[in-house]
Amino acid sequence: MSPLTRRQLLALGAVGAGAAAVGGAGLWWSGGGDVLGSGRGLVQPEVLTAADGLLELDLAAAPATVRVGARTAHVQAFNGSLPGPTLRVRPGDTIRVAMANRLEAPTNLHVHGLHVSPEGHGDNPFVSIAPGESFDYEFALPEDHPPGTYWYHPHHHGHVADQLAAGLYGVIVVEDPDPVPVTRERVLVVSDITLDASGNLAEVSPPERMMGREGETVLVNGQVRPEAAAAPGERELWRVVNACPARYLRLQLDGQTLRLLGRLPAPREVTEVTLAPGNRAELLVDTRAGTSRLLAAPVDRGGMDGMMGGRVPGDGPGNDEPIELLTLEVAGDPARDPGPVPAGPVPRDLRGEPVAARRTLDFAMGAAMGMGGGMMDEGMMGEGMMGDGVTGGTRGPGSMMSFTINGERFDEERTDQRVAAGTVEEWTLTNSSPMDHPLHLHVWPMQVVQDQDRDVGTPLWLDVVNIPASGVVVVRVAFDDFTGRTVYHCHILDHEDLGMMGTLEVR
Repeated sequence: MSPLTRRQLLALGAVGAGAAAVGGAGLWWSGGGDVLGSGRGLVQPEVLTAADGLLELDLAAAPATVRVGARTAHVQAFNGSLPGPTLRVRPGDTIRVAMANRLEAPTNLHVHGLHVSPEGHGDNPFVSIAPGESFDYEFALPEDHPPGTYWYHPHHHGHVADQLAAGLYGVIVVEDPDPVPVTRERVLVVSDITLDASGNLAEVSPPERMMGREGETVLVNGQVRPEAAAAPGERELWRVVNACPARYLRLQLDGQTLRLLGRLPAPREVTEVTLAPGNRAELLVDTRAGTSRLLAAPVDRGGMDGMMGGRVPGDGPGNDEPIELLTLEVAGDPARDPGPVPAGPVPRDLRGEPVAARRTLDFAMGAAMGMGGGMMDEGMMGEGMMGDGVTGGTRGPGSMMSFTINGERFDEERTDQRVAAGTVEEWTLTNSSPMDHPLHLHVWPMQVVQDQDRDVGTPLWLDVVNIPASGVVVVRVAFDDFTGRTVYHCHILDHEDLGMMGTLEVR
């Protein structure tokens, strides 16, 4: 399989029939790390299902000891498992979560991709749950909520990357009232982690934070290279979540036919799918006899050449070899045909609707300001100069690099965008930096209408949209159903924690 160019991987509507990019093109690829063991059967997370329109659960964020391959790892997890439990609901259901914080740092909960209220006890990123405290969340899904694969993770500013990298994540499935007939579903949560010699979470260096950390070991459902089995002729639905803090995933499954679901009128046959951090894919796998490997191929997400006078340690092309995620063994008697795949709904197209406002958001990186207001010189850029830039990105001397949107680092007290409820807006997303930045907007999904210099054909709906280095992407957003205040940010989560986030109020 020949490698694809950045332009070919920019967005789903801009690629050929054989490849799909969910969230755009990616970045460089770090190595796969130590081999910690393999050969275990793929394990599915515990599933909690709504009954009579309600799902109630206790969810504790706490230190946990788990097996990672052949080693004992000391991580953080929801309810002691890596990943946390999978929550299955239907459109119109309500999820009530009693969230307990048993960590040593403040935390909270974000239901990534769900179209629910951002106010009060809803998907409120400004909630802070102190260590030893708890908070009761309630997420009420609209009756017409799109079915699909979503997920949950902490979102307390300054701690997001650390807590996600430590193991705090889980999946939410909104079931389709008219599902595709399949033999089985599999949830595949891809994450990465770096452990020290004692099995503890390794310290993260300032250069790693600036680039966006990529763990040495890549996991699927907390496992190292697990194995799955199927019979020939089966149809499986794979719900794949990229729960890595910064790693882009260019997924390939050799020897099998893949079809991409999602907000498409019909499944699209693909040979690979690229997931930006935070994005998901629903793949139909029509099994054929043989042994196949799910691979994460190398991705180029840019770098920091020329910034601050040269390359940053840790920047660069990294490992050019694919990372093996899991093995699928297809053997035995052929299975019965599961039946035809029904046509999906025609996606809403905002290009024919009036636009109430147009905005430009520029994602930028630059040398941080010193205490006296001037640029820091090379002598100030040592290992200890991350300062408050790591913990919040808004106070004190700051980090070696400044991460901004429209020239501003995140300030919870400032409202950056004010939007009228019930309107459609067009946002031009520009990236003046040499690295890709994936934009995530809470609550309201985005329709990509232009990617670089070409229009997107079939309506492409995403809640994480990749903005290529030195590139431009145009999206439209329908601010339907809810009012309230929330955030938008880079989903390279170290960049978010360093200040690449803004606030939005819909009223």
